[in-house]
Amino acid sequence: MPRGGFRPNAKGPAKGAKYKPTLSKEAAREALRVIVMQHMAEMSEAQISAAKGLKYLMTRDATGKFVKVTAAMAGALDGTEIIEVWEEKPSTPAFTDLMNRALDKPAEQEQAVKIGGTLVLKHEL
Repeated sequence: MPRGGFRPNAKGPAKGAKYKPTLSKEAAREALRVIVMQHMAEMSEAQISAAKGLKYLMTRDATGKFVKVTAAMAGALDGTEIIEVWEEKPSTPAFTDLMNRALDKPAEQEQAVKIGGTLVLKHEL
């Protein structure tokens, strides 16, 4: 009996049928989509902040290490601490991602330089 290839009367899965792993992945993808959609506004604001650049207050703790000033810490400061404003540069990847999502990704441009012709190799001893 030949091995492999077409077998007469073999039906296989019905057209459009999905296997269990595929169904499992689709269910997981849908669950993740629901979670992401619940937090869409906050994540969009964070992405926009990253694209613009972030600013935050820093102070030194008792050991001299820089720590970020949180809202809870701000009320406890007595005014003798040195507070600095640190700034992160705007994030180009965050901006690019926002633009690609909001306005669609730009079409890939064709190469300006066209390469053609033949290559002749000579080997001399």
